[in-house]
Order: sequence, then C-alpha cells, then structure tokens
Amino acid sequence: MSQIKHSQPKIERVERALARLSGLESACSLCPRECRVDRRRGAEGFCRSGSRAALSSALLHFGEEPILSGYEDWNKQKAGSGRPRAGSGTIFFTGCNLKCLFCQNYQISWLQEGREVSDEELAGLMLGLQEQGALNINFVSPTHMILPILRALRLALGRGLSLPIVYNGNGYEKTEVLENLDGIVDLYLPDLKYFSPRVSEALSGAADYFEMASRAIQEMARQQPELVLNESDVAQRGLIIRHLVLPHYHRESLLLLEWLKAKLPPGFCLSLMSQYHPCYRAPEEIRRKLTRSEYTEVAAAAERLEFDHVYIQPEAFGPDDHFLPDFDREDPFGWDE
Repeated sequence: MSQIKHSQPKIERVERALARLSGLESACSLCPRECRVDRRRGAEGFCRSGSRAALSSALLHFGEEPILSGYEDWNKQKAGSGRPRAGSGTIFFTGCNLKCLFCQNYQISWLQEGREVSDEELAGLMLGLQEQGALNINFVSPTHMILPILRALRLALGRGLSLPIVYNGNGYEKTEVLENLDGIVDLYLPDLKYFSPRVSEALSGAADYFEMASRAIQEMARQQPELVLNESDVAQRGLIIRHLVLPHYHRESLLLLEWLKAKLPPGFCLSLMSQYHPCYRAPEEIRRKLTRSEYTEVAAAAERLEFDHVYIQPEAFGPDDHFLPDFDREDPFGWDE
C-alpha cells in the first residue's frame, strides 16, 4: 500500500499526459513525421503501428551501459565475464519512426517481427521484470508507442511498479510530446545520430533530424539535468546521450560533440559507441566496419572537450559481433549462450 501511495504523483502525471496526448492518435502527430493517420482504425503511417503496443522481446538485458545493466564495466560485459547484477528490464517495441538504413535491430524496426499486446499484458510484463530483479524498466523505441506505454504504465504503477523508467529512443522526437513526460521518465537514453541534414536524409530519410533531435535533447536535459546514481552505481535519474560513430561519417561525430559541449549543462552522460556493423540496407560508403583510427579520433575529441561523464566503448573492431542482436532468439543478445 505504501509503495502505491508513493507512486501516486507519477500516476497523476501519466493521467495528465494521456489526457493531453490521446487526441493526437486520430490524426497522428506524435513524432516529427506527422503522418496524420487514424491509428485507432488501424491506419498505418511511417511507423506502421496501430493503437496497441507491438513488441518483440521483454527481458533482463545486460548489454546496456554498466550504470543501466549493472555490469562492473563494459570490458568485462563484452567478454561475458565479470559480476552481472540484475540487468535492465528491457522491452523492445516493433516498428520505428526513423528506420535508419543500417539499423542493427532491422528485424523489429523494419520487418516488424513481434506481436501486439494489450495494455494489461504490457503492464504485466513490466511487473514481471520487476519481480525478476530488474534495475529499471527500459522502453526501446518508445516514440511511436507512447500512448499504449502510458496506458500500461498507469496500470503497472497502480499495482506497485516502482523502478526507474528509461526512455530509450532514436532522438527523433517532438518537444511538445516530451514536455508531457516530465515527472514520468526518470532516465532519458536518446541517440544523437547526425549533424548534417544531407547525411540524415541519406541514411534515415529525415533531413530535419538534427533540428528535431537537438531540441528534444535540450528538453530532456531540462527535465533530468543531473545523472544520479545509487549506492550500487546504478542510474536512478538523468540523461545519457548515445552516439554511434559511423564509418566514413566520423566527422559528423566531431560536430555533434562540439554542439553538446556548447549547448547542454554538464550533468549528462555521453556514451560513445564503436559497435557499428553494416546491416540490412547500409549503403556502399558504410558497408564496412568502423576503423580504429576513426573511433580514436572521436574519443580523443571527447577527452579534449572534458565532458563530466563519458563512456568509451571497448574496441569492437575485430570479428566478434557480440553486440549484434538476433531477435529470432529468446535472448537476442545471447548473454546466456
């Protein structure tokens, strides 16, 4: 009873968010694509989603940053050793509002592999992950699923869900929607992918990516300006910005780092990822792996700019594709195999 009472302010925020956002479903404008389709009637816009949540997997995930997944450090995490803690309670939704040509999750983002679930079932998955000892509830690709997520979250909170909520997205968001998540989302985990409209148009069909993502990330920083860890060094609140360094386009990374340093308050965490693998429809110029020199140049720039919190991903330049998921398996990342 006391736990539910503790959750009551968040439940009230969820109800207010639903009241404000539900009207956008009939002519969907929940993301920058603004398809204006009626998702209540099953009309499919860019994300190919209706009004119910569709997901691929819900599991304890040990492949996130150590402060989310509980590994001691990323080197031991990649090697499959070290002392794992409970893991991130991760729910992978199908479909996507961005659909990068090189997406490593293409099985669910492009091919829509997964199943629809009711609000009741989604709430039950959250509570089940909490019962398994998850460190947080981590919504992957939540942007186009925000309404069923909120409806299910209202149910789960009323039944005792008390874990930090992680909003793990691609950065292509509308600030008008994010403003309604203030006090609901504890940890924002956005990508910041591209700086140039030319590059974002070529790789994701979204020339306005940086315009929208930069505004969105500034709103996230307003809501969660400081990274807060508990006594076990597990993140409770804050903003963790991911940037995947791309082959051929690593100079985009340098421009993004300069922008982050100039425009955001210093309390966020930067995660520089080296795990790029050419997948699905990756065009010729990036149909290769990242080189050591490309990543090293970006990592050196991050060190020079003196960010307060930075994760440098261990080298992923060899044949080991441990970070590459396969959503046809029960555990897409094979941590237990």
